[in-house]
Amino acid sequence: MLTRLAAVLVRQSMAGAAPEGVDPGRWLEAVAEDTYEIVAGLEFVTPVLVTSVPDLDEIVWPGTEVITIAEDDSLRSIVRRMKGDQVVVIGADAPDLPPLLIGKLFRELGRAQVAVCPAEGGGAVALACGLPMPGWADPDLDAPDPVAALRAQAPGSRMVAAGPGWHRLRSGEDLGLLDPGLEGWESTRALIG
Repeated sequence: MLTRLAAVLVRQSMAGAAPEGVDPGRWLEAVAEDTYEIVAGLEFVTPVLVTSVPDLDEIVWPGTEVITIAEDDSLRSIVRRMKGDQVVVIGADAPDLPPLLIGKLFRELGRAQVAVCPAEGGGAVALACGLPMPGWADPDLDAPDPVAALRAQAPGSRMVAAGPGWHRLRSGEDLGLLDPGLEGWESTRALIG
């Protein structure tokens, strides 16, 4: 059986959607916790927390690997530190991401070397690849069009699959994208009021 990792990536820069009057650090902790709860609930997947934010290990379940990074570490250098067969790296600013979309990215790895969940407005919510990451790939979740960028890097365009898209909370305007009807994201919901 494959060892599959789901890594929640938390960077200080992901606090940009903090509502007025909400401490950005508390906001970042809330969205990261909700995103972590999504991956921790997946079957046959090992959750990992990857963070440039200190003291976030309190949001994870006991035994979860916590990888400390620098704010500007590349996704490639982060993935290089993972041990397993496949990984999906999910931006922590997607607290209401449906778990099904993570499963679809793993499934896409059956036919492609890299799979991307594009974000509304550019960038990516998540990226999946086999481990080690293909040598040609240098992904960036904040690239304007990460699918096109990766296809340009790949020896063949079929090596990069695009799954269904979703949204990230990068600014206050993005809070309107949250679906109150979706289960989960309790910590984020509590801060929005």
